[in-house]
Amino acid sequence: QVQLVESGGGLVQAGGSLRLSCAASGDTICISAMGWYRQAPGKDRELVATITSTSMTNYAHSVKGRFTISRDNVKNTLYLQMNSLKPEDTAVYYCNAVCGLRYGGMDYWGKGTLVTVSS
Repeated sequence: QVQLVESGGGLVQAGGSLRLSCAASGDTICISAMGWYRQAPGKDRELVATITSTSMTNYAHSVKGRFTISRDNVKNTLYLQMNSLKPEDTAVYYCNAVCGLRYGGMDYWGKGTLVTVSS
């Protein structure tokens, strides 16, 4: 089992910045890829960014150039630096961790942290 706890959300004005963190605990040795997803009111959950165990990254087109995903494998923490925030970035942001196939390939989610961007 892997537990994920997000932090760092809040209210920010358009153009501002926030840094989200996701602390992983439990059987963290199984984790391969990690990612951030978000869900805005009335919309489906969507991918924001992912990062592999070798730090290869992937971003949604809507955040490319503004958001940066990173991970500290020693601290078992995932980060999302969000700059130039827009009102359309308002959503609950969820941390995701995927365990490698040798560990069963399980998929874990945090409870989310709310980001609100005012215009």
